[in-house]
Amino acid sequence: MNNKKIIVGISHGDINSINYEVIIKTFQDNRILDLCTPVVYGSPKVAAYYRKALNINNFSFNNINTVNLINHKKINLINCIDDDIRVDLGKPTQMADESAITSLNSAISDLKEGKIDVLVTTPINKESINSHNPDFKSHTHYLMNKFDTKDTLTIMINKLVKVSVVAEDTPLKDIPNKITEDNILNKLKLLNKALTEDFNIRGPKIAVLSLNPKNTKDSSIGDEEKDIIIPAIDKANKDGVIALGPYFIDDLFETNEFSKFDAILAMHHDQGIAPLKVFNSETNINYTYGLPIIRTYPTQNISYNTIDYNDIKVDSFREAIYTACDLFKNKKQYAELTSNPLKTN
Repeated sequence: MNNKKIIVGISHGDINSINYEVIIKTFQDNRILDLCTPVVYGSPKVAAYYRKALNINNFSFNNINTVNLINHKKINLINCIDDDIRVDLGKPTQMADESAITSLNSAISDLKEGKIDVLVTTPINKESINSHNPDFKSHTHYLMNKFDTKDTLTIMINKLVKVSVVAEDTPLKDIPNKITEDNILNKLKLLNKALTEDFNIRGPKIAVLSLNPKNTKDSSIGDEEKDIIIPAIDKANKDGVIALGPYFIDDLFETNEFSKFDAILAMHHDQGIAPLKVFNSETNINYTYGLPIIRTYPTQNISYNTIDYNDIKVDSFREAIYTACDLFKNKKQYAELTSNPLKTN
């Protein structure tokens, strides 16, 4: 395999949030250059503002105007933002929103041209952007449109477990409408494909959670398990997906049963996020499977905390970079292994 360093594109997100602080503090440890070449799509002016505010003198970006000028021995920053940019620390502004989209568009352009290998996105203020750009719903929705992708799956990852959700980004009152046999089957197939192709897991096993909580009298207080979830699992098994369940979430984790599985498919967001929060949430990250490119992101929501000299955590952002690199290698390896399969008699 080619040992060329992986080029990691990073969109700078909301410039008034903690994003630049997280980026700078992460890359102060330059050992990351042994793994990849980071390229931040942002603003030298904004970076200088945060370096001064944080009183960081032993770190600097390699400021460039195009990805063709990157230095593989340095942390690169592509200047793609107008020089009239202004930081209003700790609050959303239209200027910050527009800057976030400009950064993302620049990274997308280089991804499409093959100039960078993977994308790590940092938090944005979706509500603020949507207030003056109604077509913008989320990073994922935006990327799906840019890459003409119809179906994606968010995989939440930490060291111990991978979790996906059937009813993604769905209000609680609308969840029952999303819990259908077809939706569950589709998510199981996507998750199985991701585990096989992107995580290099042979014959992955998936635990499927119940929708309803456990009832001590009859093990159920609803019919969704019997009428919807079990038939979906049966169809998945017939299609070659090893899916088991449905499991009650407390049974799965109280007995350590979850460790026997490669991933978990939850019915809704809160159900899926709960197990990840139990296991060292500081290193949790998300992966958007289904795009033609690799995109990961830290799990933290937008944070407008003012400059903090000690308490900002960088673990999730760092892990998002590491995972993007691992996925890039795995995907390449899988493609090579399956490009010329051995003929069978």
